[in-house]
This record gives sequence, structure tokens and C-alpha cells, in this order.
Amino acid sequence: MSFKSRVKSYYAALRDGDPLGEFFADEASIVKFGISDRLTGGDQIREGLRAQTERTEDWVVKSNNLNLYDAGCHACFSDEVQLGWTDTVQQERYQFDTRWSGTLELRMPRNESTGNAPIFVAMHVSAPQLFR
Repeated sequence: MSFKSRVKSYYAALRDGDPLGEFFADEASIVKFGISDRLTGGDQIREGLRAQTERTEDWVVKSNNLNLYDAGCHACFSDEVQLGWTDTVQQERYQFDTRWSGTLELRMPRNESTGNAPIFVAMHVSAPQLFR
């Protein structure tokens, strides 16, 4: 699987409400920044994404400018993504124009389901805030 395909697979899994933890490395030093959170380490990232999946639905994830640098064993990406979801606990709809960046790494197969698919070792999602 190519790095670009892996990023697109993550977007599809997010839209479909599929588990997202398998996309991330296990190390305690990796980090995922979301719009309102910072998750450090594979365990915390997997737990945070599991909780997010449980309380959200109706995801919109529309990639508008996916750019990727492929160095063979790792890649860096950036994107502008229209992002939206419904929080099922608070019954509130959220929508953002977001900026994404991250790093993926190609590793030996982790398990049969992921094969040798690249994994995220860093991800940053933010929503620009305009100051007046």
C-alpha cells in the first residue's frame, strides 16, 4: 500500500466509523494533535480514537489539497480537509475547515489485517482561528 493510499484509507475509516487505532505506531513518543486534544503514545491515541468513534457519527472528511513527500521508508503529508461530525452525546453538529500534517513510516507487518501498510508516527489536525 502506498503512503498516499494509507492517508486516504484513514480518511475513509474516519468517515465510516471504523477503528482508527491500527493506523498509529505503538511507541510512547508518538503524538496526535486534534482540534481540541493532544494524545501521546500509541495506547493513549488508540483509547482517544476509540472514545471519539463511540460518541460521533455522520462524518464528513473531504480532502482538498493532499500533498505527500515519499522518501521510501517514510513520508510526510499535508492536506486541507473539510471536516464535520455529530457528537451523539451532546447532540451537536461540528464543522471545520482543517489543516492536517503528519509523518508515516513503513515497517514490518504488525498483524495480518494491516500487512505492511504504513503507520502514522505523528499527526497534527488544526482549525485556523482568525484574529481581528
